[in-house]
Amino acid sequence: MAKHIFVIGGVLSSLGKGIASASIGLLLKKMGYNVVMQKLDPYLNVDPGTMSPFQHGEVFVTDDGAETDLDLGHYERFIGKPLNKNSNATSGQIYDTVLKKERRGDYLGKTVQVIPHVTNEIKRLIRKMDDDNDFVITEIGGTVGDIESQPFLEAIRQFRMENGRENSMFIFLTYVPLIRSAGELKTKPTQHATYKLREIGIQPDILLCRSEEYFNDEIRNKIALFTNVDKDHVINAVDVPCIYEVPRVYIKANLPALICKHFNVYRYEIDFRDWDTFLNNIKNPEKKVKIAVCGKYVKHQDAYKSVGEALIHAAAHQKLDLTINWVDSEKNHTEAMIKEQLQDADGILIPGGFGVRGIEGKIAIAKFARENKIPFFGICLGMQIAVIEFAQNVCGLENAYSTEFDEGCKNPVIDLMNDQHYIDMMGGSMRLGAFPCQLKPQSLAAKVYKKENISERHRHRYEFNNQYRDILEENGMQISGTSPDDLLVEIVELPDHPFYLAVQFHPEFKSRPDLPHPIFSEFLRASVENQTKK
Repeated sequence: MAKHIFVIGGVLSSLGKGIASASIGLLLKKMGYNVVMQKLDPYLNVDPGTMSPFQHGEVFVTDDGAETDLDLGHYERFIGKPLNKNSNATSGQIYDTVLKKERRGDYLGKTVQVIPHVTNEIKRLIRKMDDDNDFVITEIGGTVGDIESQPFLEAIRQFRMENGRENSMFIFLTYVPLIRSAGELKTKPTQHATYKLREIGIQPDILLCRSEEYFNDEIRNKIALFTNVDKDHVINAVDVPCIYEVPRVYIKANLPALICKHFNVYRYEIDFRDWDTFLNNIKNPEKKVKIAVCGKYVKHQDAYKSVGEALIHAAAHQKLDLTINWVDSEKNHTEAMIKEQLQDADGILIPGGFGVRGIEGKIAIAKFARENKIPFFGICLGMQIAVIEFAQNVCGLENAYSTEFDEGCKNPVIDLMNDQHYIDMMGGSMRLGAFPCQLKPQSLAAKVYKKENISERHRHRYEFNNQYRDILEENGMQISGTSPDDLLVEIVELPDHPFYLAVQFHPEFKSRPDLPHPIFSEFLRASVENQTKK
């Protein structure tokens, strides 16, 4: 039987349960244990796929095509293991399953209730993760006290009763705020949040107390006394400049030993040398690089979380001091605005997105990068923008556009496939998950990957319109990656440019701290080289 760790949040949201969970997963993995992770979200949406990035951040996509919470990106990056649709569930999915069972008559006419039917479904999803794993880490979304979270907390309370304390652990992430006017750290929020959790019937085994500054034994003793948690199990999860330093904080606080003692498993030595090298490179860069990331969701940078992290991974491995300039493509759409925003950028990246807002700005930005020979990297919508811009300004197709933005455009260089036109469910026609791609020999893409057959994750609906392949290639755009049957265009590039590569997929989802994605690495290398040419 797998050992189960439940990570719960109190006081307020955005404390970093995802990073805390991922860090625990990394430490257990470094000890040699098989670890899998799961996020249970309380909202009623069936999945995050139709939620606004302004509100919820990016949608992370797994190999099997599940649209999931962005925390799964943190999980994969830290434990280095591909997750799947079983690693994320929402209240919407759970209630949908329960109601379908009721309609089929699975409950034999019984009154269907939150307890036991909804809580049983939640426990079923948790136990589903057991196979071939030593540890299952389950993050419970939301904050203790939220109405939406109650069924999940009740389910894990029951889980412990059924599986035993020796097979389950509750880790509670709370907040110890610094009141600057008083110059004091305050423990009351942690006390009250723990009271609330205990009212539900859950006594935390370990407290992770977020704070801006280290707290002393007096505060630790006070928290322990009022929360009924052993002093040694009250961990000061102090703020750090970089999320990848969090595991080190936990090692210093003896968290791995506490977890192993609780479960009565061997505490193996943790080889952290590769992780420490990564951190050391971040702290001690040798060169600078400035990348402009141009999109319409830049006010909420979690919308591009994986893109930002992939850039950090690639920069660290090259010992680069990375600066990301988040450029709002909706506000910056004129030539003068774009020149002002991008004139000192070493490289330009246009990430994915949906909808017409900010499109004209992105087209102008792609044109600026192409004409000024600035390294350019387009992802998903960024690839479609590159195609539209090239068709308009190089091929002379003035009305070239995407039918996503104008269904009646004269030259739809980006369009739906024939079998997609009749699907009206939101997200129902999207290409989701991992798909194979064949690279053209000797192309930039093949040189970057150092192989000719790859697999990458997708999340999009519209595709390159094959009717325009010939005219684009005749004018200098190379189609360097396609599906194995040559039906779908996956990568385009410009051979006469220092670095101009645009991909239909999302390579950022597969980048890792110890294994940066090759496209991001080569993009940054080209961007550094661009500095010497200015």
